[in-house]
Amino acid sequence: MMNYKNLTKIATTALKRNKFRAFLTMLGIIIGVGSVIAMLSIGQASKKSIREEMADMGTNMIMVMPGQQRRGGVMMGNSDAKSLTLKDVEAIKKEAKYITDISPQVSTSGQAVNGNNNWPTSVYGANAAYLDIRKYEIEDGRVFTEKEIKSLAKVCVVGQTVIENIFSDGKDPIGQTIRFAGIPLKVIGVLKEKGQNGMGMDQDDLIIAPYTSVQRRMLAISHIQSIYASAVSEEQSDAAIEEVETILRRQHQLKEGADDDFDVRLQAEMVQMVSSVSDMLSLLLGSIAGISLLVGGIGIMNIMFVSVTERTKEIGLRMSVGGRGIDILMQFLFEAVLLSILGGIIGILFGVAISYIATYFLNMPFVVMTQAIALSFLVCSFIGIFFGWYPARKASGLNPIDALRHE
Repeated sequence: MMNYKNLTKIATTALKRNKFRAFLTMLGIIIGVGSVIAMLSIGQASKKSIREEMADMGTNMIMVMPGQQRRGGVMMGNSDAKSLTLKDVEAIKKEAKYITDISPQVSTSGQAVNGNNNWPTSVYGANAAYLDIRKYEIEDGRVFTEKEIKSLAKVCVVGQTVIENIFSDGKDPIGQTIRFAGIPLKVIGVLKEKGQNGMGMDQDDLIIAPYTSVQRRMLAISHIQSIYASAVSEEQSDAAIEEVETILRRQHQLKEGADDDFDVRLQAEMVQMVSSVSDMLSLLLGSIAGISLLVGGIGIMNIMFVSVTERTKEIGLRMSVGGRGIDILMQFLFEAVLLSILGGIIGILFGVAISYIATYFLNMPFVVMTQAIALSFLVCSFIGIFFGWYPARKASGLNPIDALRHE
């Protein structure tokens, strides 16, 4: 029986005789493996980046939104609902044991104007706790006080993007006035830069003002649009949600069995949802890229058929001097496996390099999926055996006399 050392030597010699052809044959495997690893690694990097950035907002953050309501048999959107009030906020603040911070939120979009400069942005009305809940920090100045909230004070804290676009002359924004929806707002604080989140939204493109000022002066409404809160810890988030739901159902006088007219969401649930979508997309893209592995396998089968035809006399000669059919089969099968594995190794390096370059330019963490690399190596070995078997079987079944007579 031919040993593996001899098999390797013979297979290597055969491949060296047609280096360029061997490379072209491996190219399908290289592209296939590289694409699969790159797609899966970039997908995991994207997932990790999104999870980290959403975690920075606090995985124990709870959001309460108004539920959809029916009017005249028509389902209205959440923006039309008026089910949340300041009394709800006060009840949760007073009764909930698993809630540390809570803030109402109202918001509107429009043009922020300073002198001749203007910028389209959004104003969020909240209280001072909102900054802690959303993980914002004051870089310069201060946040508005409870007294300013009660007096509907025309003050605000501003994100870096707004500052860059309407204070382009470089002067200190503290003490300056911004006009928004015809209302002058005095800048009393500047927020630290946070950058974009995992979904590409600029977290610095905002103005935060007392919720009473936005609610009454800009929107002219008595209800609030949403409630933001922080649970004591991520582990206690479920208990906090249960508390909030119980309090709000009582506040809204909902009968047992009636649907909630509000929607309570947990940041950790959103993280999980985004991760699931990211995993699904990565798997889909990886599967599509994996089709090229099939094409690469067909290429190996094709070239092995050509090799068998070209070396028919060599096969006849080996068999005439005592070579058995199993020896010939192993020889050609080993060549196919070697082609596939070499292509797989180069493809792995190619895929890792593409992943590194892509994550570098996309400003995402570099993730190497060792499972994908191990799986790719096994798949390459399987492809070599699967697509190399039939040509090798054909070679081992040749008649030695007919093979020697072959022209």
